[in-house]
Amino acid sequence: MNSDTTREQLRGMDSTAGYGAAAEALAEQYESVTFAEVHREVLHLFPARPSVVLDIGAGSGRDAAALAARGHRVVAAEPTVELRLLGRRLHADQQITWTDDALPELPGLTAAESRFDLILLTAVWMHLDEGQRASSMARLAGLLAPGGRIILSLRHGPVPVGRRMFPVTAQETIDLARRHGLDVLHHARREDPHNRPGVSWTYLGLRLP
Repeated sequence: MNSDTTREQLRGMDSTAGYGAAAEALAEQYESVTFAEVHREVLHLFPARPSVVLDIGAGSGRDAAALAARGHRVVAAEPTVELRLLGRRLHADQQITWTDDALPELPGLTAAESRFDLILLTAVWMHLDEGQRASSMARLAGLLAPGGRIILSLRHGPVPVGRRMFPVTAQETIDLARRHGLDVLHHARREDPHNRPGVSWTYLGLRLP
């Protein structure tokens, strides 16, 4: 099977493919590492004062809960119903607004004309193909309050069986962000916090002037 055939098959899959059936195991995996460990490269970019935060692809709610505990008003967007229900249960002690919404359109949040001081995308961007990434960056820029920030991580490495992921580079993402008026605050690369063979991550911090 050549790479073009593989890409077409991936495009035909839903971006959340494989997550519902494995929700319990994935939630356990996500919760096995702390917010501070996962985001150690970009902790200095998170707002110190109480802010309005959007966590896209919130998964089990680990990051949303940590941010809510710091006094932020957090919206957790998670399209996989199984993960969304688990997140509600696991972090019922935190004030988190859960919503069924997803890139590239984020129709619910867009219709509500929501604006955020911080948008967090952890292990989300590689699920979008090139065209979706372009429209998603435009949507994200439109959801930021003036001076707002985006923190996102890019996964590099082998694609798990049954998942929809595309190769994505830091430079492509940086160029795309700049085309939509975003400045680059931070760019770092690190190993996988779960120690999966061949997997590494790029962390980017972006800002709307």
